[in-house]
Amino acid sequence: MLKSVASFIFPAQPQTGRVKTASWLSLAALIIVLDQLSKLWISSHFFYGESLPVIHFFNLVLAHNTGAAFSFLNDAGGWQRWLFSAIALVAAVWIVRLLRQHAHETLFCLALALVLGGALGNLIDRVAYGYVVDFIDIYYEDWHFPAFNVADSAISVGAALLILDSFRKK
Repeated sequence: MLKSVASFIFPAQPQTGRVKTASWLSLAALIIVLDQLSKLWISSHFFYGESLPVIHFFNLVLAHNTGAAFSFLNDAGGWQRWLFSAIALVAAVWIVRLLRQHAHETLFCLALALVLGGALGNLIDRVAYGYVVDFIDIYYEDWHFPAFNVADSAISVGAALLILDSFRKK
């Protein structure tokens, strides 16, 4: 059983495919590091809810999100922590498999690496704290976009690139 799970996640591939896959996984790791360092810095320099205006449409703010994207299910009572953690783990396994299978498809793998890094960056917060640290506040007059972080940005850019890649001829 364990061998079949391992062969699903890590199918055989030629040596050059391994090098490409390692590059994509390195990019995902870089996203995780940047995400965690930025969250650590914000958490150590701000009080919860504190906001610092940077420019006329951008604040730094320390916010905690127990839900999903844009605070979806933020007030669901706690069960969502484990649901979103499980989804992130399953998605990470699936993405690693796709990266290994399609290592030479640059745009597709770039998108997957961004999504993987973002998903794992937020998963670390969810498991460690029970919430995701958000700190980027974009606004216009009294309207504020939900606060987000580096991981959310990577996931969003990765998703946009996946959509763009879907329109390309294969």
